[in-house]
Amino acid sequence: TATTVGCVHQIGETAGQIWHVLHEEGPLSLAKLAKQIDGPRDVVMQAVGWLAHEEKVDVEETSRGRVVSLR
Repeated sequence: TATTVGCVHQIGETAGQIWHVLHEEGPLSLAKLAKQIDGPRDVVMQAVGWLAHEEKVDVEETSRGRVVSLR
């Protein structure tokens, strides 16, 4: 449906924003990354999942939370 296509497009656009932020800033916590991206937090998390599945980012568990970095 059109709604599904719109959601997938928004997640894809957000994934592109995430990649650019990580390229410029380096590894960031999920919390900091979500603050840097202009969009709903749930979409940011879905986009991180998409990038992780595509093996574009690593998500590492640390004592202070999860950290996302480019592969």
